[in-house]
Amino acid sequence: MACATSDSSQPSTRVQWMWNSSVDPFSNSESDEWRPYIDVENMIIEDAFRAGQTHAILDDYNIDFENKIQIFNNDTKKRRPIKRIVRNTDEHNVRGDRFTFAPIDPKHPFGGLYGWISPFIKEAAKHLNITKDQLPSKDEKTVPMVVEKAAAGIVEEAKLIAKRCQGENLAKKLMEKKDAGIKE
Repeated sequence: MACATSDSSQPSTRVQWMWNSSVDPFSNSESDEWRPYIDVENMIIEDAFRAGQTHAILDDYNIDFENKIQIFNNDTKKRRPIKRIVRNTDEHNVRGDRFTFAPIDPKHPFGGLYGWISPFIKEAAKHLNITKDQLPSKDEKTVPMVVEKAAAGIVEEAKLIAKRCQGENLAKKLMEKKDAGIKE
């Protein structure tokens, strides 16, 4: 699980925000079931927390740090406890979807019919009118333009699936690296 890294002096820690998914999350008699927020929500929550904000705004919920609860945006009566855990990165807690592998054609393991360049890169270059000599791997001046287009695309796609906050946050993080070059 990719999580926000802790600011502590120990580089082997990470932060994971979790919400109580129990049927009755405020019950003292029922055992708690804690679920992690998805990576991008975790990043949004941790960024707001570190910035000293009182709330973090997600697409479906808003996180109240003072009361340690998440509040459903469409019904403020729907609330659940949250918690912040700082973990050692040596702890093994990998999400199940990390084990879903894309099948590889053994005859074409490095990009199939396209050779070494992925179909996505080929189509993106075609869409952006980039020649072979202008590909970011050959011309670093192309990188900022590709990053801008990618960020805009992320925002547009996020809107289509009602995840505007997530899309805008990811696009902002990507734009922060716009001028960092191809190696970044």
